[in-house]
Amino acid sequence: MEEYDIAIIGGGPAGIMAAIAASRTSCDVILLEKNSSLGRKLLLTGGGRCNITNGKPIKQLLNFFNNRNFLKHSFYSFTNEDLLSLFDFEFVCEDDDRIFPESGKSADVLNGLADLLDGVSISYNFEVKTISSDFVINDKLKANKIIIATGGVTYPQTGCSPENYSLTPQPVTDIRYGLSPLLTREDLSSVAGVNLRDVVISYKKSRVRGDVLLSHVGLTGPGIINLSNEISEVISYNILEGEPHLDLEIAIDLCPDFTREELLDRFSREFQNKGKTHLRNYLKSFLTGGFIDYFLNVVDLEGDLQLSRINKKSKNLLIENLKRFTFEITGFNSDLAKITIGGVDLSNVNSKTMESTLIPNLYFAGEVLDLHGPTGGYNLKIAFSTGFLAGLSAGLK
Repeated sequence: MEEYDIAIIGGGPAGIMAAIAASRTSCDVILLEKNSSLGRKLLLTGGGRCNITNGKPIKQLLNFFNNRNFLKHSFYSFTNEDLLSLFDFEFVCEDDDRIFPESGKSADVLNGLADLLDGVSISYNFEVKTISSDFVINDKLKANKIIIATGGVTYPQTGCSPENYSLTPQPVTDIRYGLSPLLTREDLSSVAGVNLRDVVISYKKSRVRGDVLLSHVGLTGPGIINLSNEISEVISYNILEGEPHLDLEIAIDLCPDFTREELLDRFSREFQNKGKTHLRNYLKSFLTGGFIDYFLNVVDLEGDLQLSRINKKSKNLLIENLKRFTFEITGFNSDLAKITIGGVDLSNVNSKTMESTLIPNLYFAGEVLDLHGPTGGYNLKIAFSTGFLAGLSAGLK
């Protein structure tokens, strides 16, 4: 049976960085990857451009995370400057301090990291199914220390799986989808591709302003993606116990710059002054053109109806739906969720080493931990910093 000082499970950003750091301590390191190549999820980040990190100062960066105290040591142990210095090419900083390789190619980042793995053994197509209490993996190899960097549950095509959380007895919080499109009960095929711009979406007390893109199966776009986190935070479910089936309603304010009273006043004036105008044409002042017929069908009004013929009841119906147009939500579009909410319970992990406080010589890094941030390079920052700290700590122990 082969034996190693350190075995790292998962060849994503956190696992690769852990391997780089561990190899610097002259340890015998093996990186186990279930796919035929490393970094599949890394290649997808930033729309294929790799939003490698966020350039905000660390003190400011930490304010974006609920678990800033846990992340503080890893962020200062491996800074943005440390990360970018690993590469022999330039980077550019874009809006919201997002940093990308100048080439715009995530493959350049992956290749640059791979070049630093010379001292690391890599085993491809190696799916870890069992880890014994004495760190024997799949009854094939043994390690003195193990680093778990298997990621979350999003992008399953990259190798992420809920089963990875059960590889060790380490306690795990509820696992939920974050930054996810939503599935609707309504068939939206007729309006797929329509973009509702700068609207306000609400669920109970949560309100988000942004664009909503209609798809064949539901709703997506920045506004919906952000609201999905709010929904995941307030409803109770755990992916490890099965896919969640939602039965809830969200409302969209299609005219957030007008109050109901302002709309009523405007309608009262204009329905008289423009009495021969058809309702369908009039609504172009308030709604995206491709959405108007769908909207009218839902509120059960004829598009060819002249404004002068619209009675008070129909006028109030229009106003109510412009201010509160609802969709029934049946689930998360899990295949397109961007992040995982939940993971290995941080209360049982030493933030200064990434080592389990329950199982000596077991370490965790990256999205497998109960850490997540917004989009914009924050999650890759977590992966690289916690991965480096885990690898270095395991190597020096």
